[in-house]
Amino acid sequence: MSKLVIVGTVAFDAIETPFGKTDKILGGAGTFIGLAASQFDIDPAVVSVVGGDFPQKYLDLMTKNNIDISGIEIIKDGKTFFWSGKYHNDMNSRDTLVTELNVLANFQPIVPHDYRNAEVVMLGNLHPSVQMSVLKQMDKKPKLTILDTMNFWMDCALEELHETISQIDVITINDEEARQLTGEYSLVVAARKIHEMGPKYVVIKKGEHGALLFHNDNVFYAPALPLEEVFDPTGAGDTFAGGFAGHLARTGDFSFENMKNAVIYGSTLASFCVEKFGTERMQNLTDKEIYKRLDQFKNLTQFDIELS
Repeated sequence: MSKLVIVGTVAFDAIETPFGKTDKILGGAGTFIGLAASQFDIDPAVVSVVGGDFPQKYLDLMTKNNIDISGIEIIKDGKTFFWSGKYHNDMNSRDTLVTELNVLANFQPIVPHDYRNAEVVMLGNLHPSVQMSVLKQMDKKPKLTILDTMNFWMDCALEELHETISQIDVITINDEEARQLTGEYSLVVAARKIHEMGPKYVVIKKGEHGALLFHNDNVFYAPALPLEEVFDPTGAGDTFAGGFAGHLARTGDFSFENMKNAVIYGSTLASFCVEKFGTERMQNLTDKEIYKRLDQFKNLTQFDIELS
């Protein structure tokens, strides 16, 4: 069974949207990526850190979903990373209300020995130097390394970010971040510039407008599935990344053609994530539901046309 190492936050979120608000609930990039990747027949491990206030039931939830948690450090006298945000009516923009780094402030990830030979590594959104430290712990270069990042690191750790980007195979960022990283408005030009930084594949997420995959001169576009309601967008990008990485780890095929399939799997799982607050929708997802939605994606994008 293929091993997937996932590095990212396991956290508390408190969310307010036009549909309601929550108290502290389970969140974090590592959590969303792990729950999405667990939908595939692979062996995923989450590397993260939590405080003594983190409930055992959340760790049990991950274990129940066949996620290895031996890489989650528990600092008994510390507090878990906490983020609170409020979404605007369009659900595309939000205000961060609270960010408490807590135990994440001094996080030094330790990859479990059993996973240092993993074929695929998914570096969730963290400080670039933390991401790089994970790569240095691997016994050999992984067959595929995927990195997610955000504009915050472009503002305060750009040099370290460039160094880490030069070592990875795939980068997943949103359109705003791609433009900031390259200084280019055209996403086609931005992708070309990111290729020159090191990654063979560039995935640019566009939220409700789908995702773009770039590889040299090849471009693939996957739309987002039109949904009746978007309840909470938190974690959708991480869920996309988890589905993307999970499919690639399961198949072991890292060609452009199979990357297309990975984008569709990522988009499919992200469409479930937004239907409820936090991780709620991802916790008990069934194969039947996933395949039904994959069929919807197929019908949405497939057509015959005669070219004269």
